[in-house]
Amino acid sequence: MTKVPKYAAGIGLIVGTLACAPMASAQSANVLGEWNQALQSASPVLWRPYAMVHIAMFDAINSIERGYTPFRVQVRGSAGASPEAAAAQAAHDILSALFPARQAEFSELLDSQLTGIPLGLARQGTAIGRRVAAEILTWRQNDGWPPMVSPDPTYVLPPLPGLWQPTPPANSFPTFTFYGQALPFALLTPTQFLPVAPPTLTSERYAADFNETKAVGSATSTVRMPEQTLLAQLFAGVNALPNFIGVWNNVTRDVAEGQGLSLLDTARLFALVNVSFNDGIQTSFTSKFVYDLWRPVTAIRRANEDLNDATEADPAWTPLLGTPPYPTYAGNAACLSAAASRALALALGRDDIAFSVTWIRPAPLPNETRQYTGFAQLAEQQARSRVHGGIHFQFDSDASVSACTQVADYIVAHYMLPR
Repeated sequence: MTKVPKYAAGIGLIVGTLACAPMASAQSANVLGEWNQALQSASPVLWRPYAMVHIAMFDAINSIERGYTPFRVQVRGSAGASPEAAAAQAAHDILSALFPARQAEFSELLDSQLTGIPLGLARQGTAIGRRVAAEILTWRQNDGWPPMVSPDPTYVLPPLPGLWQPTPPANSFPTFTFYGQALPFALLTPTQFLPVAPPTLTSERYAADFNETKAVGSATSTVRMPEQTLLAQLFAGVNALPNFIGVWNNVTRDVAEGQGLSLLDTARLFALVNVSFNDGIQTSFTSKFVYDLWRPVTAIRRANEDLNDATEADPAWTPLLGTPPYPTYAGNAACLSAAASRALALALGRDDIAFSVTWIRPAPLPNETRQYTGFAQLAEQQARSRVHGGIHFQFDSDASVSACTQVADYIVAHYMLPR
């Protein structure tokens, strides 16, 4: 068995500790998986709803089974209620509030899941789920997230070397500038684990990573391997589903089923992964607008301005992938994958659990299935894919791995603790 790295030793009492609840039946576990799939359909690119729904489902189930301290809500007098009904109702109410246009779809799923549960147990469970969902919605009502994430025309930086500028082809204003002021789900502040400053433009590390991205990340690179091109496109969701959110949620579902986790422990695993996701990517987004570092496409085209003799400008350089509209440091993909993989390893007490990931691609492209021997392997591959895609430097990813593993450490150490 692969041990969790030494810097988790301080929380060793809770690593891999699971509630003494019955093993989940296939039907009960499907309640969580089906709502997660509904999430992926309703919110394929935003992660806040995942944290809300999975916290609500965990707290609803835990109010009945009481194996852990609550994440946010503990409903009293709930013994004997159906935990499946409680989870389903909680998820339904959160999603219906966030995506009202799809309420009929969510109600249909709820009705199908309640079928077969004794009426009295179902009624008690749905009452618990409603109360939990209402409290979660109230908690997050004014958490700093706008009704719609859109470009921010007020964020304009002077065109000095090293500072972020709008990137081609869209050359749009940046998005997610609000995130540093939003309320985290678990962290004390969005800067609690802020990465250290990036290397200076004149440093050897900057030049080394600059030249690597320039060589392997170009749209016309002759040194990037076909395998690296394919993985860069898969992890970016280029003609492939699921995207990064779906990949890690599907891994969570499959591993929970493979390990035979109880309904409660499966709900906890989903919550740990998705809260670590949210607060991890909030950490990297916050650092982007603290350090304001230019993207590789800008850096490479304007390298004649960086005062570093080891870099050379290429005004026509273009990355393999489209560059997202916000600064480069630290990397989001590396952060979310580091946080999710760390949360999984801590909750399960090990990293060396084998699993596979399948991306669905449109015809005539074949679907792509990859085998992994552990969570860290998938996380490292996802982080490197951004360098191969030409949209990040390696120091972006290194900073995220350092900061965002700490995010998951903190969440596992302070939330949903075994009673």
